Amino acid sequence: MAKPNLRPDHNGTQRAQFDSNKKKIYATQRLCGICGNPVDFSLKFPHPLSPCIDHIIPVSKGGHPSELGNLQLAHMCCNRQKSDKLVIRTELTHQKDPVGNRNLPQTFDWKNL
Repeated sequence: MAKPNLRPDHNGTQRAQFDSNKKKIYATQRLCGICGNPVDFSLKFPHPLSPCIDHIIPVSKGGHPSELGNLQLAHMCCNRQKSDKLVIRTELTHQKDPVGNRNLPQTFDWKNL
């Protein structure tokens, strides 16, 4: 039996605030907060470059699940690669190549964070 999802931004007390802040971010941000490249809003899930919301400080590391200051726009693939790691943004924005299917942010050494 699957473990129920207990995160408050998914189905709990913070869900409404998360959804409201997600709309604000989608309306105001255009660059991935992880890789620094533009996000194409015409791409939809499950496309790897589709837009999603990243928790800057992961909820599992004590980050607030719905606070606007802890949320940023990201590509789905960048967010998956980042996972629950804490990342200093300047380390990721030095990537020279645009994000594509052949050079996703795997060029960043995620294991040593």
